[in-house]
Amino acid sequence: VLFFEVEILDAKTREKLCFLDKVEPHATIAEIKNLFTKSHPQWYPARQSLRLDPKGKSLKDEDVLQKLPVGTTATLYFRDLGAQISWVTVFLTEYAGPLFIYLLFYFRVPFIYGHKYDFTSSRHTVVHLACICHSFHYVKRLLETLFVHRFSHGTMPLRNIFKNCTYYWGFAAWMAYYINHPLYTPPTYGAQQVKLALAIFVICQLGNFSIHMALRDLRPAGSKTRKIPYPTKNPFTWLFLLVSCPNYTYEVGSWIGFAIMTQCLPVALFSLVGFIQMTIWAKGKHRSYLKEFRDYPPLRMPIIPFLL
Repeated sequence: VLFFEVEILDAKTREKLCFLDKVEPHATIAEIKNLFTKSHPQWYPARQSLRLDPKGKSLKDEDVLQKLPVGTTATLYFRDLGAQISWVTVFLTEYAGPLFIYLLFYFRVPFIYGHKYDFTSSRHTVVHLACICHSFHYVKRLLETLFVHRFSHGTMPLRNIFKNCTYYWGFAAWMAYYINHPLYTPPTYGAQQVKLALAIFVICQLGNFSIHMALRDLRPAGSKTRKIPYPTKNPFTWLFLLVSCPNYTYEVGSWIGFAIMTQCLPVALFSLVGFIQMTIWAKGKHRSYLKEFRDYPPLRMPIIPFLL
C-alpha cells in the first residue's frame, strides 16, 4: 500500500504545526483532523479548518486524501475557527429565551409597568391570543430543533450565540412590552382583523412545519446527502413548485400575520428584519442548488414566487 505524508502548516504564519507520516490514501479530512488533535489537543476537530491553499476554501470532512489534487506528500493549511458550540445548543438557547421573556411581560411581573399593574391581566382578547400564538411558535421551534431538524454542520462559532440571542431576545422583549402594555389599544378593525391575521398565522405555521418535515425526509439520519426537494402529497409543500425555500416564505408569512393581529410596530420591524435575513439565506441556498443540480427546476425563485 502506498502511504501519504501530510504536513500541516499555519495558514497565516506558514509555521509547521504537524507532520503525519504513513497516512492511509483513503483517509478522510475528518480522520486527518483527529490525528492533528492528538498532537494539538487545544484544537479539537470542530475548531479546525484545513485547506489546500492558505486563502482557499475549507476542505469538507468527507473529502478523501487520494482524491485531492496533491502528491504523496500533501501540504495542508490550518486555520483556527475559534471556540465552537453545537447548533442544537444555539437553537435551544435562542428560542427558549423569547418564550420565557414574553411571558414575563404577559404576566406583568413587578418592575415592568409600575406597581399598580403587577400581575394584572389585559382586558383585550387579542393580547391573550397573541401570547398563545407567540408561545406556540417558539415551542414549535424548540420541538423541531430536538426532533425534526437534521444539521449538516454540527457546530458554529461560540460568538454567534451572543449575536443571535441579542437579536431574538431583544426583539421578544420589545414586542412583548408594547403588546402587553396596560395602555395597549387593539387593532383598528377589531375582531375581523384579528380573525384574518390568526388564519394567516395558523396556515403559515402549518406550512412551515410541513416543509421542515419534507426536508427532514430528504436526508437520512447521520448523512450529509443533498437532494432536490420536491412537493409531496401534502398541499402545504406545493410551494416547492415556485420557491427553493418555502420554509422561509411561511416563516415570514407567520410574522406578517402576527403583525396584523397585534398592529404593533416592533412586530412589523421584526418581520422586516427577518425577511431581509431570510432572503439572504434563501438566495444562498438557491445558488447552491443551481450549482449542484443541473436539472434544478427553472421556475423556482429563492423566497417569493415569480419575484425574489
